[in-house]
This record gives sequence, structure tokens and C-alpha cells, in this order.
Amino acid sequence: MQRNSIKVSMAVVRRLPKYYRYLGDLIHNDVMRISSKELGKLMGLTASQIRQDLNCFGGFGQQGYGYNVIELQKEIGSILGLSKSYNCVIVGAGNLGQAIANYEGFKREGFILKAMFDVNPRLIGNTIRDIKILDILDLGEYVKSNDIQIGIICVPKEHSQSVADTLIENNVKAIWNFAPTDVSVPDNVVIENVAISESLYTLTYLMNEDSLNI
Repeated sequence: MQRNSIKVSMAVVRRLPKYYRYLGDLIHNDVMRISSKELGKLMGLTASQIRQDLNCFGGFGQQGYGYNVIELQKEIGSILGLSKSYNCVIVGAGNLGQAIANYEGFKREGFILKAMFDVNPRLIGNTIRDIKILDILDLGEYVKSNDIQIGIICVPKEHSQSVADTLIENNVKAIWNFAPTDVSVPDNVVIENVAISESLYTLTYLMNEDSLNI
């Protein structure tokens, strides 16, 4: 399908994984066709917003028919780059790093975890789901030699920038940063900072919003 060449806003980009997830749920429930109105109701969006978002990438639905759920999820998966596979490493094998390593969905979607790294001698040499934990001193050489595209940072904030620098110096092109601070990257590297505490603080604000006297 021909895609539009217009610049897509980040708001739309950040909704694409949600589309992909909801469409997967529909497929799981044997729903093969859905209208923009029905999909919008499920996702908390208007039918107009659904159509506007999807029109950024070309026309997917048919008037009077709606969307073929399987085909639409396949198209969105392709837009998200899920038709490819990506070699990944996790730097930081503590509780958070191990939790991410234990998530089964990554491999299913094409994210291949090749290794984990840590400084703790009690962790080095152990395995998590058959993934070996290596010495962080070997990070740069391993990344360069194993065609690693994505680095996942799960280290304390005081070490996050140096880890990012090592990944970048060895040709990693995308970083998923779980350290509780943002890291700086050059323009040719993609960065997604995941601030877990900020999301939690947003939740507590919304819980207490009615009691605020502003």
C-alpha cells in the first residue's frame, strides 16, 4: 500500500502501538471486521480521529465495510517496523533488567535479546531465560561484534550516560532508557526515555486532582 509522504506527528506515532494492541485483541476474539466508530469506542477515540490517524499512512478501510482487522494490524505492524527483527542487549541485570528479560512478548515481536551486562560479580555468568549475563567491561566489543541495534539501559542514573556513550560508540542506533534520568544522544540515534516514576506521579496527581484548590 502506498504511504503518504507527509510528516507524521509524534502524537499519532505514539497511538500506533495502541492500535496494534487493540487489533490483536480483536483478532484473538475472532473479530474480523470493524468500523472506525466501533474501534474508536473501544480505544476511547472518535471515529474521525481514527480515520485521520490512519489516513497519515494511506487508505486502509472501505466505505460501508470498515477495516479488515487482520490486514490493518499487519499494515500497522509494518509501519512500526515489526516485520523486521532486532538484536538487543540489556545493560543492568538487576530487578528491572531481569523483569524485562523475562517478558516473553519481545521475541514474539522480533526483538531478539542476545545478552545482558552487569558489574556485579555475583550476577556475571548467570543466565536469565538462557540469556547470559556478561561483564559490562565487554559491552562495547560485544555490541560491535554482534550487530546489536537496540540497547536497553537499566542502570543507576549516575552510570546511564556512560553506558549510552559506549552503546553509541559501537554503532547501536536505538536506546530504550529506563534509568531515572534522560541521556543525551546524537541526532542519528533514536532514544526513548521511560520515566516510570513520572508515570506514577501522574497517576497520583489524577487520584488527588479533586482535592486540589487551584
